[in-house]
Amino acid sequence: MQILPQADTPGCTTQACGVRDRYDEYAKAGARVVGISPDEVDDIAKFAGKYDLGFTLLADPDHAVAEKYGAWGEKSMYGKKYMGVLRSTFIVDPDGKIAKVFPKVQPKKHDHIVLEALAGLPFLT
Repeated sequence: MQILPQADTPGCTTQACGVRDRYDEYAKAGARVVGISPDEVDDIAKFAGKYDLGFTLLADPDHAVAEKYGAWGEKSMYGKKYMGVLRSTFIVDPDGKIAKVFPKVQPKKHDHIVLEALAGLPFLT
């Protein structure tokens, strides 16, 4: 599961398109990809259509899911502090327990790191 800050921004687009482009590798690893964003449902649908994303994207406009996973917190840009999504990826095992957490995900490195971790998890082999 990926918690993404905002659809159709450079970082989210890079990360989502990376998953799209390597989706077969995720499937081969036995993973089901779910992206969650604080955007509204319509915005998520437009984003998914624009980039032909073939994995599940969920809207979390009240950031309830992000908060439960600890992926909502204080951020800072140009000295201004605000609350927002902390880009994170979680591998959830078949029993619904978090098996691995990737905080502060870098979109360009995301797929390599996550796919490498998936290869080492016994419940997916």
